[in-house]
This record gives sequence, C-alpha cells and structure tokens, in this order.
Amino acid sequence: MQVITKTELPLKKFSSGKVRDTYELGEDLLMVASDRLSAFDVVFSQGIPYKGAVLTELSLFWFDLLKGVTKNHLLPLDLPSNLARLPISLERRAMRVVKAKPLAMECIVRGYVAGSGWKDYQKSGMICGHQLPAGLKQAQQLPQPIFTPSTKATSGHDENINRQAGEKLVGKDVYDEVEEKAISIYEHASKHAKSKGIILADTKFEFGLYQDEVILIDEVLTPDSSRYWPVAQYQEGISPPSFDKQFVRDYLETTGWDKKPPAPALPQEIISKTSEKYIEAYERISGKKFVR
Repeated sequence: MQVITKTELPLKKFSSGKVRDTYELGEDLLMVASDRLSAFDVVFSQGIPYKGAVLTELSLFWFDLLKGVTKNHLLPLDLPSNLARLPISLERRAMRVVKAKPLAMECIVRGYVAGSGWKDYQKSGMICGHQLPAGLKQAQQLPQPIFTPSTKATSGHDENINRQAGEKLVGKDVYDEVEEKAISIYEHASKHAKSKGIILADTKFEFGLYQDEVILIDEVLTPDSSRYWPVAQYQEGISPPSFDKQFVRDYLETTGWDKKPPAPALPQEIISKTSEKYIEAYERISGKKFVR
C-alpha cells in the first residue's frame, strides 16, 4: 500500500497546502489530495493510507448531491496532451476545477456545540458573536445552525470572528450570500448524513468568486473539514466518537505535545484506525464500497 505525502507532476505548481498540491492546467487548476495529515495546523511527516482518495471521492459525491443547492468549481477531468494520463496512484485523488478567487474567510457552520465553539461557549456563552442559551452541554444540538466564520491564517492558527469582522474581510453583500449558502448546504448535507446514521456536527466550507458569482470550492464535507459522529454512539456531555480528524486530535491531547512543529510520531495503531474511520465515513455517507 503506497502512502503519498508528496506529489510531482510535469505541470507548473500553483500552490501547495497542508494536504493538497494544486497545479496549473491552462486556465484551470488540477487539485491533487495527498495522504498528508495536519492537526492543530501542523503537518505530520507520516501520511494516512487512502486519505487523499477518500477526500476526493467523498467531495465528488457531495458536489454531485448538492449541485441543486449551489454552483461549485468542479470540471470534467480532461487532461492536456502532455499529461494524457495521471499516474495510477493519483487518478482517484485529482479534481480539475475552475480558477476561482478564494474568499479571505473560512466559512464554518455549526449545528452542535463542539471543538473551539464549546471552548468559546464555556468562556462567554457565545460563539463568534452568537449569544446562545445558557446551560448547553458539550455536543448538544443548537436550536438552529449558526454561521461562525474564521480568519485564514497564513501561519499559526485560524481565529474565530464575528459578523462585523467577517463583513470587513469580504464585504456585507458577499458575507450575507455566503452565510445563506453555507447554512443551506449544511442543512441539506446534515439531512442526508442523518439518513445514513451519521450526525454532521459542524463543517468548514471554502467559497470563491468566479465570473462574478460566489461558488463552492476546494473540498467539501470531508472528514478533514467536518465533524462526523455516529448516531448510535452520540450523547450529550462528552466529545462523541468521530469519523474524522478529531480521533487524532484526541490522541494528541494525551501526549503532552505543545502543538508546535515538529509534530510527534504517531503510533501505527493510530494511523491505521484513522484510515479506517475515513473509509467508513465515505462508505456510510456515499453508500458505495471504497476500493482499496
């Protein structure tokens, strides 16, 4: 089994993120998801088997399911003559997309009190400027989903922001449109996930501007960008078991690591279990068998 933490293609590299390497394809882009793992904004030297394929194939599933809700950046995977075929190891990890201009804001929707939102709520009773009812428990469902954007940090950690700060970043009209789109997508996705026995607790979207329209870009509703809980094991008052990166975060919290580079080595058991959780999330959500 090949674990891919680095990609090399005979194309000009457009950017390289924590997980994805993006290449130029004429006017478009080729996004390739590696098996790299990042946690607490630190990239690990070890990869998670099959992770890149899961992220891409699950994104493709959601883009198709949500095409009636919002436009997205996906294009047919046509390749130029000098790259008639991608390496087999990268075929299932690649998406051809339009070159949209990303908004300077992470677009997060929360349906439950968890993660950094739970920490903020404990301190102030609020999440990103949203005043919430008193007495909520960890992992409790909110009365309705809330839009809680954050900054896009080029280094260090993203920071949660309120509406006023978000409007300064993208403008009021775009902010309002993105908030409406993000909550609508979350509600559609949450309903589908629930039908598969999975709770979509929260998720992070990326939006961009293309031909003067706001469209959905990057990955969507993957275990990297979302918090997924099994309905059967959900209960309030604890951090429920998850199908996502929270499993790794929970392990790292027990190690004494200061969350600064370099990242510690992960035990093989944690790597294998993380891989299985990603694959199970794909299979349960999509209803398809993941090909290993």
